[in-house]
Amino acid sequence: MAMTRERFESGLSYDQYKAAMTRNRDRVEANEARVSLDPETVRAFKALPSRLNVIVLAEDWCGDVIANLPVLGRLAKEVGTLDVRIFYRDQNLDLMERWLNQGKYQSIPVIAFFDGTFRELGHWIERPASVTALRAEKRRAIFASDPAFGSPDSPVDQLPEDVRGRLQAELQRMRDETTAFANAEVQRELRELVAAAPVR
Repeated sequence: MAMTRERFESGLSYDQYKAAMTRNRDRVEANEARVSLDPETVRAFKALPSRLNVIVLAEDWCGDVIANLPVLGRLAKEVGTLDVRIFYRDQNLDLMERWLNQGKYQSIPVIAFFDGTFRELGHWIERPASVTALRAEKRRAIFASDPAFGSPDSPVDQLPEDVRGRLQAELQRMRDETTAFANAEVQRELRELVAAAPVR
């Protein structure tokens, strides 16, 4: 499926997407406020010879969208070289089929970069592997720290309410503590992705 200017412009801008959110807008905006832009990434995107068209597949219930879309949103506002359009995954399955994770999973967000003629330069899916690995390691340590938490593979909703509350607080603290690393890794991967496909 070839991307066209008409199809691209039918997507939502970042601000339009936020305005249309029916849930989690407060979390998106809180994450956006916490993003510290990496100077190297900002320089790299400001130095692009032409503007890039950026397609994002998203849904407002997705934790990875809530965490990672604000990084792109802040970057786009800062650098002025990214024209971002957001499409709802579930209403654009033809786009989702183009960027399946591992060829089979409808993982989001998808961030796809195109030049001015809509030649795809590369795409990015879900979250950095480094973030997945770090959080998995820290999650295992949290479960190991208290026998009451049970196994990481067991459903959390089966725990007694007080234990579940303590566990969820620990998991949230872990996510908060790893946010700066995660945001930096997203920026690094997006920068390296665009650098690998020189813009004409």
